[in-house]
Amino acid sequence: MASRQLIKDRPDGEVTDPLVGPITDAPQGVGLSRPPRLARHRIHLDDGHPVGITMAGSGIPLVVIHGFTAEGFLYAQTLSRLCGMGFRVIAIDIAGHGGTAGLPEDGANIAAYSALVKRVLDELGIRHALLAGHSMGGRLVTQLAANHPERVLGVVLIDAIVGDTWDRMVYLFRVWPPLLGAVGVALMVDSILVPPLSRDPRQAVKFLRLFTPTLLGHVAKPWRLLGPAVSILRTRSSRYALDAAAAEGVPFYILHGDRDVAVPHRTSEDAARRVGADLITVEKAGHSWLLSDPETLPAIMAELLEGRLGDDLRAAFVELGVGEDPDLPAIHSACYEPGAAVFDLALPEPQEYTDTAVKRAGPAFAWHRHVPDVTAA
Repeated sequence: MASRQLIKDRPDGEVTDPLVGPITDAPQGVGLSRPPRLARHRIHLDDGHPVGITMAGSGIPLVVIHGFTAEGFLYAQTLSRLCGMGFRVIAIDIAGHGGTAGLPEDGANIAAYSALVKRVLDELGIRHALLAGHSMGGRLVTQLAANHPERVLGVVLIDAIVGDTWDRMVYLFRVWPPLLGAVGVALMVDSILVPPLSRDPRQAVKFLRLFTPTLLGHVAKPWRLLGPAVSILRTRSSRYALDAAAAEGVPFYILHGDRDVAVPHRTSEDAARRVGADLITVEKAGHSWLLSDPETLPAIMAELLEGRLGDDLRAAFVELGVGEDPDLPAIHSACYEPGAAVFDLALPEPQEYTDTAVKRAGPAFAWHRHVPDVTAA
């Protein structure tokens, strides 16, 4: 499918070349430093419900919700690279995944899964956060933004199951549920096959070491995935949540691999049209590209921070009364409750190395940004 690329206007009206990433002078992610480690915690909500979280960094809360069959720690390599961008990264395991217990049968819908995430934010004392969701996680954060827009600084959707194309797929799943099982298998196979064995064997080994406990957990307790799967079937179309969040002015930033078989690229085109967002297409990338290469998402986020995301965050902080360039204490006062419990959770001690620098590769994927044609809807 040919993509329509955004043409950027100069003040004099003359157009420039399309925006193609990476656009910075040096590829983001290339560095001479080791990313920080992430801490894993298991907290309990006021009703005793256990929830697994993975956390590192300091600054603006960046709440990350993983996809179906995954868990937060599986994204550790990518998330650790986001910590140096002024974010406290908080990856939450959704119900029935990782360290989080499942929901009761009467809670088998996306709204219930999203409500649990909101309860975690309340427990941690997080007032306002930038939300990011991959795959099913994208549907959860969209619902959270629709229900509680006042808590959301913005929403980053990554190959998310939102958009008219995905909604039509869900209708088919309801007619013949085994189709949803086939998509679930495709998602797991996509995750298993993401290690870039030919490009970077060491990266492949690191990913497989992270993924093996997750896979073994699903093999040992496959029934825990039934609730999340059923919730997809029982939830109303995503367009209602997208429309509600957009109507409240929640900004969206949408990313999608152009070779995603399980969740077609077109579904993010639909979502981008609906919320008025640009679509960043990651080239030659499948559904789990951010697991395949830990450098690409941080590089894209760096470009967004130099552009619209940075502008939106500055505007939000002005509205929150701390100015467009707040320091860390001001960010804490705006984004966290006084004495927030999240600060009581220990972070890993900084690692000590005998060598002073470690060379990191640049992004493995290229990307381009475009505006989906509203007339194609």
